[in-house]
Amino acid sequence: MRLKKTKGIVLSYIKYSETSIIVRIFTREFGLKAYIINGARSKSAKSKMAFYQPLTLLDLVIYDKEGGSLSRISEAKLILPFQLIPFDFLRSGIAMFMAEVMGRSVFEGYQNEEFFDFLESSIRLLDEKETVLVHFPLVFLWESSKYLGFAPEDSESFFIELKQYPQGPDVMEEEKDYLKSIIAQSFLCNDSAPSKIRRNMLDHFLLFYGNHLDLAYDWKSVKVLRQMMS
Repeated sequence: MRLKKTKGIVLSYIKYSETSIIVRIFTREFGLKAYIINGARSKSAKSKMAFYQPLTLLDLVIYDKEGGSLSRISEAKLILPFQLIPFDFLRSGIAMFMAEVMGRSVFEGYQNEEFFDFLESSIRLLDEKETVLVHFPLVFLWESSKYLGFAPEDSESFFIELKQYPQGPDVMEEEKDYLKSIIAQSFLCNDSAPSKIRRNMLDHFLLFYGNHLDLAYDWKSVKVLRQMMS
């Protein structure tokens, strides 16, 4: 068993035994892995839990082992101590949503360095004061779909793929124009789309992801996010 270095993005964790956790981390070099962290919830190690909150960026030294059993972490250091995300309701809500999207979109062992680099830059952007947040979740969904391999060519193709038009034709044209702005401007998008259009587009994107990833259950973080977009 050898020690190896990698960057990682925390997706989620579950409690394990009395004081430990199992944490899912999307690593740059080794893909999505599950690690057991012994004693993380013990009274003497409360600071450890701060390292394993969703979207935390870590420099890791891991034990490289083959097989499907749980791996272990030798050393973990923060790459970026967040300045805004934990203390801003909107940013923390978006972060929860991003972590859920990633958790549902990547599977055990999935490895994509370009996608990792995009995710890291998106997380850094979310923590910057100047970042426009109102379009951020939708831009994130669009950009992520490119790396996941199911992004349509353009706005028109996106709506053709949906095969459902719950709104009237006028609303649909507004949505198409809004998506064109997202595609063209990415995270720099400063479109003045009404909240109804933004909420509709969120619903469309979740349906779009569900169709491609065969997801048949509700998104836990969307209720809060939808309130934020009103």
